[in-house]
Amino acid sequence: MDGFNGISPKNSLKASPRKTYSPKNSPRKTPTTLKQLLLDSRNMSNFLDSETEELLSLISYCSFTYTFTDPQESPSQQDLKRLKLIQILSIIKTLIKSLDDQVLSPLFKMLSTNLFRPLPPPIYSVASILPEDDDLVSNPTPSWPHLQIVYDIFLRIVTRTSVESLRIYIDHSFLLNLLTLFQSEDQRERDSLKNVFHRIYSKLTFYRTFMRKEMNDVFLHYVFETDQRHPGIGELLEIWGTIINGFSVPLKEDHKLFLVRVLVPLHKPKGMQVYHRQLTYCVTQFVQKEPGLGEVVIRGILRYWPITNYQKEVLLIGELEELVETLDPQLYKELALPLCTKITKCLKSWNSQVAERALYVWNNEQFWKMASQAMEEVFPVLVEGMEKNLEGHWSKNVRQLTENVKGMLEALAPFLYSKCLLQLEIQEAVERIEDIRRKEIWEKLENAAK
Repeated sequence: MDGFNGISPKNSLKASPRKTYSPKNSPRKTPTTLKQLLLDSRNMSNFLDSETEELLSLISYCSFTYTFTDPQESPSQQDLKRLKLIQILSIIKTLIKSLDDQVLSPLFKMLSTNLFRPLPPPIYSVASILPEDDDLVSNPTPSWPHLQIVYDIFLRIVTRTSVESLRIYIDHSFLLNLLTLFQSEDQRERDSLKNVFHRIYSKLTFYRTFMRKEMNDVFLHYVFETDQRHPGIGELLEIWGTIINGFSVPLKEDHKLFLVRVLVPLHKPKGMQVYHRQLTYCVTQFVQKEPGLGEVVIRGILRYWPITNYQKEVLLIGELEELVETLDPQLYKELALPLCTKITKCLKSWNSQVAERALYVWNNEQFWKMASQAMEEVFPVLVEGMEKNLEGHWSKNVRQLTENVKGMLEALAPFLYSKCLLQLEIQEAVERIEDIRRKEIWEKLENAAK
């Protein structure tokens, strides 16, 4: 404070001569001088600089990372870093003005240091993933107490910083590094990452095409080039679900190609059940916007139908049922036979869960409407499935459900059912005669060989 108003602290203690004031020059009405305004401004600047320095000091400290696996690391130092991260978050929350480059540059370096780290390779192959293996999908990250706050800071920065400033620090390389983090085994990290990634997609519109392309590359690599599971497919599909929801109608050609070349093939992998809910939402969004796309999806699902994976079969039967409800009615006649053939094959399955799920499809009114559009082609397939189940399925519950569906079919078209049943008996008689003839031929060949 030396030199403040030209008076030193030493001189300020001396008594000053007594003065008298007239109303004209009363001190109560002394106007604010330019010098005082400059001094106030300088004090405020000093205050803001001190706050910036504190923030920079905290950022510098938090740029050091811990492995959380090294026994030589100090738990107290780890806790101290977490407290400092909380301080950074608190300061950013309370700041009135936007962050400038002086703070953003070290802040993004700190974020990169903490987030962009080597991830352990997936421990489990796709073949080992079952729907009940929820604990395999979420493997806790030791550094999560720090990462949680780092993601909160990151989200706050993306929300409050201008697009022009974000563009300086978030480039293609940065986005690719973020995309790699979706392979994290920790469900909590993938959820936080999903929120940040989607916020960037919403705000930085000039990166949208690039981000969509890179997400598609992740999907295609997973489907066609690796046998390892990818923990983040579900979260990426959730992001895509909100993107598809915003598509305008009629859909663009590149959006339809995404459905055909990416979403439909995602039904192929063995571990599909892990992300099936998100995949179904994306596919349904497309069909709701353009019901005519239902044919492409249904035929694609039938093409990728599993042979021995009963969990996938149960899920896909439910997805087909949902798609039929949003399908263009003009496609009913064309799709009735392939759909009913697949459902009939499933209701004859020796796995009771698959058989029961396929039989429950016939409680759906829309499925009945679709089947009725091609009764002559569909009924022979259905009647054969019903009779085979009633004759020899091992599950009592499946036989009971089959009896119920058979009653519904007979009530719908009794004459047609009787006709199909007669044709089935004739076909079985011909097959028995053919079997007898074949056995006789083999016996003659065996006797001739002797």
